[in-house]
Amino acid sequence: MNERQPVRRPGGRSARVAATVHQAVTDLIGERGYGNFTVGEVAARAGVADSSIYRRWGNLDNLLSDVALARLNARSPMPDTGSLRGDLRTYAAAVAREITGPDGPAVLHLAVALSANGQQGLRAGDDILAERMRQLQSMLDRSRDRGEPAPDALDVLDHVLAPMYIRVLFGIVPLTPDYIDGLVDKVL
Repeated sequence: MNERQPVRRPGGRSARVAATVHQAVTDLIGERGYGNFTVGEVAARAGVADSSIYRRWGNLDNLLSDVALARLNARSPMPDTGSLRGDLRTYAAAVAREITGPDGPAVLHLAVALSANGQQGLRAGDDILAERMRQLQSMLDRSRDRGEPAPDALDVLDHVLAPMYIRVLFGIVPLTPDYIDGLVDKVL
């Protein structure tokens, strides 16, 4: 007997529910901070059943990790401008817009809080870092394929992304285009 499996459509109901739940988490973090809400409160804010969240994410930490990964990575696609300097400047500017936008500080605080939240939090932090490093490495590999010298991905993380994250987390001086371009120029 050949049973038909349901077909998942990208952008369908499942994607809409995930987006609504992610936004509810981000809003609650912005309002209350990390650890000050429950799955039930997320579900109520998103207009879904608790069971939908548990079925998809298993627990609150998995949901929080998914939100942090999605927000920190999906909004900063890897540009391809034809040069590493152009790629890094474009990428850094996109990251700066993302982390200074309305949800940016809340998502950064979530990522920091997750990494300090036991073994599961450490795994979530590792997942976030691994995805960022994978993205950076693809950009750096592409530049090397073009014959350009490229720094190590960890150097880009340390000298471009980390200073921006620290400034946003601690409310230090805005991330101006000149500041961001200067970070890129220094790492190159």
